[in-house]
Amino acid sequence: MYVSEIMTIGAHTCGTRDSLNSAAQTMWEHDVGALPVIDEEGRAMAMITDRDICMAAYTQGMRLVHIPVSAACSRSIVTVYEDDTLSAAEALMREHQIRRVPVIDRAHKPVGMLSMNDLARHVSKPGQRHNGLSPSSIVETLAAVCQPTADLPQVVSSAF
Repeated sequence: MYVSEIMTIGAHTCGTRDSLNSAAQTMWEHDVGALPVIDEEGRAMAMITDRDICMAAYTQGMRLVHIPVSAACSRSIVTVYEDDTLSAAEALMREHQIRRVPVIDRAHKPVGMLSMNDLARHVSKPGQRHNGLSPSSIVETLAAVCQPTADLPQVVSSAF
């Protein structure tokens, strides 16, 4: 099976110069927790999550309207193509510990998103052909995604 068969079609995006306020508004309006960040030509170049926005607000102490997406987004991106297999996409998600991955076309423009939710819903359908995916593989991938990253710096708050 291919990514195109279960992905969420259409990807809401933001640009590097957009404010975090604008990115948060897009997430709120479309009920999503992550957006591909695109360059001037519309190609996916990074990701921004709702957590990235919260952490930027906390660490920078500025209003979201004054912080550009470029200050909080990832410095790289993991993507899949519509014609990639679901098992290959799941392996990338597991390896890179990501819950959502943008689906791009051959011009690297976002055309949709594939999430752990999409994979879980797919394998839960009775009588569905799963082609290498199984409930146990999804659980293993979720466990890998949820594994804490030891390299993250600890932030200590003196708010109290």
